[in-house]
Amino acid sequence: MSNPSYKRVLLKLSGEVLMGEQQFGIDSEFVAELAKEVKAAKETGLEICLVIGGGNIFRGMAGAAKGMDRAQADYMGMLATVMNALAMQNALEQLGVETRVQSAVQMDQVCEPVIRRRAERHLEKGRVVIFAAGVGAPYFTTDSGAALRAAEMGCDALLKGTSVDGVYDSDPKTNPDAKRYQAVDYDTVLADNLKVMDASAVALCRDNSIPIVVFSIREKGNLARVLAGEGTQTIVQKGA
Repeated sequence: MSNPSYKRVLLKLSGEVLMGEQQFGIDSEFVAELAKEVKAAKETGLEICLVIGGGNIFRGMAGAAKGMDRAQADYMGMLATVMNALAMQNALEQLGVETRVQSAVQMDQVCEPVIRRRAERHLEKGRVVIFAAGVGAPYFTTDSGAALRAAEMGCDALLKGTSVDGVYDSDPKTNPDAKRYQAVDYDTVLADNLKVMDASAVALCRDNSIPIVVFSIREKGNLARVLAGEGTQTIVQKGA
């Protein structure tokens, strides 16, 4: 089922996806469905890393916009990503998928610290590794954290599962005539500010030749279809 060019991938999920149909927090039933998608992908022989945002619980930039100290707000957002990572770990392990959470902010009682060689070993043993707490520093988003971990772990692609089925030339929620790209170059994304991921994440993927595949994770079975080279998606890569 999986694309033969992918041996190891990093799946980046927005925190909002974990809300399901709720307005806030974690919908355990929807997380369980996401875990089934990850398990199905893993069973094709893929090595999978995960990064999950924290916007369903707390978003640092939103806190800063309301007058909070930006660094303090970002640290709170990092803790939200750890909560999401533990929720996903629980869902995966209930399906029999061995999973390890590694946090860039050390908290030994609940998860491992980020240690690249240990993460490599987990992947080699068939475990899913969930990287939490972004890059461990304020002023960086979980998109940047995902791009960093994808480069660090030598991933063949960064899959961004969101609520939108690809990259558009304008916001499809407000512009019904928005055009979806099948493929687009990194530099076009940056020059036209296409909001795929933040600029530092896109630049990091460009500099390490890691394609970014944007697709809707809310559509059941879509992760498997995307990995098979099917389904609705946009690929951000060089020379697109």
